[in-house]
Amino acid sequence: LREKELHLNIGVYNPSKDMPFNFNLLLHTYFKCPDVRRCQVTGLNGCTFIDKTREPPNTYQECRDVVTINEWTDRIYTLTPPEHIITNVVSGRKMRIQKYNFPDTVIWNPWIDKAKEIQDFGDEEYPNMICVESGHVSSPVTLMPGTAFEASQILQVM
Repeated sequence: LREKELHLNIGVYNPSKDMPFNFNLLLHTYFKCPDVRRCQVTGLNGCTFIDKTREPPNTYQECRDVVTINEWTDRIYTLTPPEHIITNVVSGRKMRIQKYNFPDTVIWNPWIDKAKEIQDFGDEEYPNMICVESGHVSSPVTLMPGTAFEASQILQVM
C-alpha cells in the first residue's frame, strides 16, 4: 500500500506430485463512483467479449474507444491489454489498473433489477459503483504438479 497505489499479488501452488488441477481467478474490484453512467473505461477497443446478460451468452467485438455503462452489464473481455484507465471514480478522479498474467477483464454492474436480487447489495447502490475486474476467467489455468501460478495488479489513483 502506497499513498496513491495498491499492489496486489497472488500465487497458487500445486504441491501434488502427480495431479494437475484447473482453476479460474478473478479479483473483484468494486470502485466507488459519483455516477456509473459518467464512468469511462479505456483499453478494450477491438477486444472480444462474452455478454453474459444475453441468453444464451454471445460473443461480440468491442468497437467503442471507451466503454460506458447505462444498463445491466456483465461482460468478460478476453485477451485484454495490461492497462485500463477508469474515469470519474474516487471523487471524480481517474484510476489506472495495471495487470500482469491476467488475460481477461470483467466489466460488471447489476443495475436496478439485479441489485434488488442481491441480498448483500443495497437496492440503490448500483449507480455509485463500477466493477472492472482483472482475471483468468474465459479459460482455466492448468497447474501442473510442483508448479506455481503468479499474477498481480496495481491500482493507482491519478
